[in-house]
Amino acid sequence: MADNARPEPAAVQFLSADGSFRSDETNDEYLPFIEALGDDELRQFHRDMVVTRRFDLEATNLQRQGQLALWPPSHGQEAAQVGSARAARVQDHLFPSYREHAVGLIRGLDILGIVALMRGVSNGGWNPAENNNFHLYTLVLGSQALHATGYAMGLTLDGVTGTGDPETDQAVVVYFGDGATSQGDVSEALVFAASFQTPQVFFLQNNQWAISVPVGVQSRIPLYRRSGGFGVPGIQVDGNDVLASYAVTRKNLEEARAGGGPRMIEALTYRVGAHTTSDDPSKYRDTRELDTWVGRDPIRRFEAFLRSRGEGDAFFAEVATEAEDSSADLRRRTLELGAPTTDVIFDHVYSEPHPLMDVQKRWLTDYEASFGANA
Repeated sequence: MADNARPEPAAVQFLSADGSFRSDETNDEYLPFIEALGDDELRQFHRDMVVTRRFDLEATNLQRQGQLALWPPSHGQEAAQVGSARAARVQDHLFPSYREHAVGLIRGLDILGIVALMRGVSNGGWNPAENNNFHLYTLVLGSQALHATGYAMGLTLDGVTGTGDPETDQAVVVYFGDGATSQGDVSEALVFAASFQTPQVFFLQNNQWAISVPVGVQSRIPLYRRSGGFGVPGIQVDGNDVLASYAVTRKNLEEARAGGGPRMIEALTYRVGAHTTSDDPSKYRDTRELDTWVGRDPIRRFEAFLRSRGEGDAFFAEVATEAEDSSADLRRRTLELGAPTTDVIFDHVYSEPHPLMDVQKRWLTDYEASFGANA
């Protein structure tokens, strides 16, 4: 039998599409991580997903109303992001692409920073050191894989990983999509990660579409198997199951952090919305496919699981209210954002004040003043 025709193991899953819990030989090695979760942690998973989806909807509406230049929706990918982000430790470094809104929220990022970036009033977005090591959004496909791998190599050289202390040892998670796996940057990152055995998890959110190109055209084999060619072990999970995303990421991060080298996780999920608000998926996507994936909705699935454990209406109503309040606050603060001054063009070119920047800033100020007050 040809290698690319070999039977594939089932993706790791704990929650079926209807929210029922299953445990068998396909996921038993990850079960201890689920059993260690308390009720408050499970409730937080739901809260994270609901607040993120409402934020995402509000930002989409703001873009449609002319308040943002662009918005990359994350609708449908909440479980993959929440599970993996909650699996990371506070000392870990997380490198996003450009739709990891849930990851940013979990790491303590003020979501206005994402909106300001998409509104065009921020040159970068936020300071990772002030947001629990949540690094900057990267719109150049796949380049964040190189940034993350280089950072992970630095952790090894600095001796802050692999010491055997899980409370201080650091690791790196890098997020990217199925389309990015066709970029050379991701392949190069896998080469260096394997060569230097970096403490790193490559977290691939396979949302089935690279803008208008389906994953079946991008690859003839499951994407997690690509990493094996570089010597990086890979595994596939149900990315719409927040418990599976959490447990598999937790285990792989602990192994990477302890000196076991890099890993890749392919989370099977779906981009329910458009690639960005400049895209129209109805031009290339079958509605039957969309309906099938909507039936596997991660939030509805997890709510059914929580209700089966005895969670009542009061909790879900509380979370819904919190999500509405958060989105209303976001809208208010977005509309209050002003335009940046021209000073920001010069202020961050160098890490320290630079005389050339001072000269150029004065020139631009004088040039603008030459047009007069009524210009």
